[in-house]
Amino acid sequence: MAALSKRMAPSDKTLLVGDVGGTNARFAIARVIDGVLTLEHHESFPAAEHPTFLGGVKAFIDGCEVKPTGGIIAVAGPVTDGEIDLTNSPWRVSEAELGTLGLNPVRLINDFEALAWGAPVVPRDQLASLGGPDEGEEHAAISVLGPGTGFGVSALARDVHGTEIAMPSEGGHACFAPGDPIEDEILRILRKRYDRVSIERLICGPGLLNMHRALAEIDGRESHIEDPAQITTEALEDMNSHCGATLARFCAILGAVAGDIALTTGSRGGVFIAGGIAPRILPFLKASPFRERFERKGRFQDYMASIPTNVILHKHAALLGAGRVAFADAAD
Repeated sequence: MAALSKRMAPSDKTLLVGDVGGTNARFAIARVIDGVLTLEHHESFPAAEHPTFLGGVKAFIDGCEVKPTGGIIAVAGPVTDGEIDLTNSPWRVSEAELGTLGLNPVRLINDFEALAWGAPVVPRDQLASLGGPDEGEEHAAISVLGPGTGFGVSALARDVHGTEIAMPSEGGHACFAPGDPIEDEILRILRKRYDRVSIERLICGPGLLNMHRALAEIDGRESHIEDPAQITTEALEDMNSHCGATLARFCAILGAVAGDIALTTGSRGGVFIAGGIAPRILPFLKASPFRERFERKGRFQDYMASIPTNVILHKHAALLGAGRVAFADAAD
């Protein structure tokens, strides 16, 4: 796909954009007003409210005064031949079914692919720095990753000619690499349960619970916590608690993983942390070992120190990215 500028070509189209994860579905109407992508009629609802994905989309469209004619929906998982079974949801989604609602053309893309398109147009005041310089290299790749119900990864390759291409990825299912003896033990414990331990087994909501239980086993103590939200709540109240230790380890591993992805994709343009967890724990994350572990890459420490790391605070960054793609598709 050719470069997408922040200012877009005039268009009279009304398009649907969506961001569908394992827990929630978000929709909006995208329009271009005075060359600027604008999102209107936002709606968000838990996936459990609608037994089928098609029913959820239809309910949203029925509530729109001006009906969209096409669009882009970002989904949490790999898209194959225009279909997806969401990795962490019972919903099944297909472009063919969406076409029955009068959406033509309509396309499914990976949710973190949409975030990769959206990250460059997120306003600066909707980013929170986790360290590094204010700006990365202008034409270098950027990467977007983050924990929520699962762990997503994508990157946006860029060159000096203004060409951009987003790379959908399932990097969250790459193997977890321990960074110290405690993490060696965490891996050993989780291997007894999962055999193969991916990043997502630790760095996401359910993964936080896995980590808390593993740390309790290492310490030789009991843990009766069943809800990852309880871990974050107690950690934010007392960073010296057992939950505080779990969340600090979570942030450290997130930093190490972010650094590995930056090395793998050459993301000297910057690394963006997305997903639902990071904004909720932002003060803790800033004070955590995240940046130290991000930069701790041996001979490449100076290379890593030049890469900015930011948390995306914009609630609809994936919808912005989906909108950029939708209007680029409509112009082709």
